[in-house]
Amino acid sequence: MPLESNARIVKELARRGYNAEREAVTLLATASDSAAALDSAVDGAPDDALRITAEHVRAVTDAEPFEDSDSSDGSSPSQHGGDDPVSSKSDDRSPVETKGSYPDSPNPATVESTADSGTDFRTTHADANTAHANTTHADADAIDHVRDPDRRELTVGNDMTGRSTGTGEYDDFVRTFRDRYERLSKLLRGRVNHRPADAIADMPGGSDAEMIGLVNDVRSTKSGHWLVELEDTTGTFPALVMKDKGLADVVDEILMDECVAVEGTLADDSGILFADSLHFPDIPRTHRTGGADRHVQAALISDVHVGSDEFMQDAWSRFTDWLHTPEAEPVEYILLAGDMVEGVGVYPDQDEELEIVDIYDQYEAFAEHLKEVPGDTEIVMIPGNHDAVRLAEPQPGFNDEIRSIMDVHDAQIVSNPATVSVEGVEVLMYHGVSLDEVIAELPEEKANYDEPHKAMYQLLKKRHVAPQFGGHTRVAPEDRDYLVIENVPDVFHTGHVHKLGWGKYHNVLAVNSGCWQAQTDFQKSVNIDPDAGYAPILDLDTLDMTVRKFA
Repeated sequence: MPLESNARIVKELARRGYNAEREAVTLLATASDSAAALDSAVDGAPDDALRITAEHVRAVTDAEPFEDSDSSDGSSPSQHGGDDPVSSKSDDRSPVETKGSYPDSPNPATVESTADSGTDFRTTHADANTAHANTTHADADAIDHVRDPDRRELTVGNDMTGRSTGTGEYDDFVRTFRDRYERLSKLLRGRVNHRPADAIADMPGGSDAEMIGLVNDVRSTKSGHWLVELEDTTGTFPALVMKDKGLADVVDEILMDECVAVEGTLADDSGILFADSLHFPDIPRTHRTGGADRHVQAALISDVHVGSDEFMQDAWSRFTDWLHTPEAEPVEYILLAGDMVEGVGVYPDQDEELEIVDIYDQYEAFAEHLKEVPGDTEIVMIPGNHDAVRLAEPQPGFNDEIRSIMDVHDAQIVSNPATVSVEGVEVLMYHGVSLDEVIAELPEEKANYDEPHKAMYQLLKKRHVAPQFGGHTRVAPEDRDYLVIENVPDVFHTGHVHKLGWGKYHNVLAVNSGCWQAQTDFQKSVNIDPDAGYAPILDLDTLDMTVRKFA
C-alpha cells in the first residue's frame, strides 16, 4: 500500500514504535517511494531513538536521492495512492470549525450535521460580547508559519509532584486550611479593614466591623434571612444577611469553606454582625492578559478515555491527521487536562463498558495514539479522576512506571492542578472534579452542565479550584493549599464534565474542552449527553479561539 499521505506515514511509524516531527513526515510524503524512504529512515535511526526527525530522513535521502513530490504529469502524491483522510480539498471527514457555548453563540451540541455536511463555521472570539468571522489571516499565518523549537517558552508552576507531605493527620488539615486562609485573606485585605473574630467580639455594640474568614456554616432563618458563620485563625463569628439588603444573589453563590469578607454593623449586644456587603477574593476587572510575540497556537483537549468501549478512535485520528496538515502548522502545543484513559473501577459496572480491562494496557494504548501527534509538538498533561493516581486533590503526576510507558513523546506530566506559562500566556490547568459540586450547590442560572464555563467563573471568583471540603471533591492535606488560585491566569482550562463551553470572565478565558468519548451506558443513566470530538484551538498571540469538530 502506498504511504504517500501524511496520515498513513504517521500511523505506520506509530505501528513501528516511533512518532515523528512534522517536517520528517512531510519529507517522507514527498519522496517518490515513501515506503522505501520510511524503511530506510527507521533502519538508519539510532537504536535509542523514539522519534524520527527530519535529519534522519535527510540522511537517507542524501544517500539515496528521492524525486520531488511533483510527478511528470504534474499530479500531487495523494493522486497516486488512495484517498487522503485529511486533504486540502476536505471531504466529510475533515474537521469543522464551529461555535460553542459562548455568550451570544449557539451551544455546539445544537449545531447539527456540521461534521457530516462539511459546513465550515469559522469563528474566533475576541471577548465575551463579540464574535466575528475568521477570514484569511489565520490561513496566511499558517502557510507562512515556521515551527522553531528555539522560540518556544514553556514553564510549569504549582506542580506538587514529588512534594506531597500530608499523612492524613488532623494537624495536616489544619495546616492546609490555615494556608488557604492566609493566602486568600491577603487578596481581600485591600477591600476591607479586617479585624480578627476575637477582636470583633470585644468591640462595643453598634460599631462598624469588617471580617475575613472561611465559611464555617450557612443557613436560613425562619424569617428568611441568612446566617453566615465565618472562621479565622482566632475563632468564629456570625454574620446575619437580611433579606431586604439585596444580597440574595451573593448569598446564593456562597460555598462552604471558601474565603469571604463581610462588612457590617455589630448588634447592640455585639453578638452578631449585620452584614451590609459580602466580597469574594475574585479576579480584578482590570486584569491584563499576556500574549505570545508571534502567531502560535495551542490545542486545549481533555478526557480522551482510551480503554473505553466508547473511545472515539476515528475522531482522534482525524484530529491527529489534521495536526500534520499545513493548516495546523501553528499548533505547537497541546495542553491535555486529564483522563487520558478510562481507568478501572471508577463507577459501578464500569468493567462492562471497557474495551481494555487492564489499566497499564490502557496507558500502552494511549501511548500508541499519542504517537500520531507530531513529534515536535510540546505536550503538557495533568491527571484526572479516571487516571492511575490518587483521587484526592491536588493529584500528583504519574509514577515512573506509567511515565515510562508514555516516554515516546516526552510529554511534561505534571500535577492537577498546575499553572503553565506558554510564551507569555498563563494557563491554569485543572481537571475539574469540583465542577460537579459547584453545579450541584449553586442555582442553575449560575452553574450548569450545558454551560460549564459559568461554573468555572465561580471558581475564578472564589480564587480556588475546589473550595468546598467534604463533598464530591476529595482534598488531600498538604503543607500548603495547592488549589488556591493565587496568581490570575489568562486562560483557565478544565475538562471532566464532557461538555464544551467557553467564555470570558474579567478578561480570563475559561474553556471546558469536551471529550473524546461517546455516551456510555452509565452517562445515559445519569443524563449526561457529552460534547465529543472537539478541539479548541487557542491563538496564543491574541487569545482568540477556534473550536474544531472532528466527530
